[in-house]
Amino acid sequence: MSVGTLPEAGTIAHQYMRLDKLPHIWCEGCGHGIVMQSTIRAIHKLGLDRDKTAIVSGIGCSSRAPGYMDFNTLHTTHGRALAFATGVKLARPELTVIVLSGDGDLSAIGGNHFIHAARRNIDITTICMNNSIYGMTSGQYSPMTPQGALATTAPYGNADRSFDLCELAKAAGATYVARSTTYHVQAMIDLITRAIKHKGFSFVETFSQCPTYYGRRNKQGDGPAMMEMYRKNTISVKLWDKTPPEQREGKAVIGELYVGEAPEYCEQYDKVIERAQAKLRKTQGVSQ
Repeated sequence: MSVGTLPEAGTIAHQYMRLDKLPHIWCEGCGHGIVMQSTIRAIHKLGLDRDKTAIVSGIGCSSRAPGYMDFNTLHTTHGRALAFATGVKLARPELTVIVLSGDGDLSAIGGNHFIHAARRNIDITTICMNNSIYGMTSGQYSPMTPQGALATTAPYGNADRSFDLCELAKAAGATYVARSTTYHVQAMIDLITRAIKHKGFSFVETFSQCPTYYGRRNKQGDGPAMMEMYRKNTISVKLWDKTPPEQREGKAVIGELYVGEAPEYCEQYDKVIERAQAKLRKTQGVSQ
């Protein structure tokens, strides 16, 4: 779907989107629409009930997506998507809860919520649209801007090292971690599908191009040119260990990076409530 057009009747996009909110406001060549449609296709593939699915976002270009998606949606405050999503999941654990966030929203002001949601292993799927920049507010550098790259707040090059969000998620306790790009669409759909099915905190990082601010300033070309760079500069996890170290230099590994098991937070919280209620009954002398 390009800027200024509406999805055709009968398509998956037409079925799951709020048509009255279209056309979208994303720049031409932006990758966020690809990630949004990949998420929709994963939901469709799983046959999820729209009324039992909640999609939450914070602030930023990526966070516009829930406004276009016809589900229970929350467009919340900057960096707080996971905090709101945690509240939704605790109040309504039967819902499928998905967070759509940008790299600045998730790893900067929302970084604390990110590591603690992973630590708790709450059953939420978080999809990070990583475009390496703050796009909505005119191209400031984010915690995911590569060292040396240019931004409006780093006109002579970014001095900071960037996070590896997948390693951070794994280290913090996430039990499903994956990475894809807007070039590898089918793989992205499959990974998001697996992430939603997984019980526990699931994290999928998606490289999503921003030709307007990041690509233009760093002379990486238009949207398709940046997607081609994703193709050239990524290696499948299945081939990573077989690839010589010198050929891995400067490239990112994509695919399903980690799958683990740990107690899910809502279930553990229910056990705490049960213990508290049992103690209260005992204190009050009520027979169990």
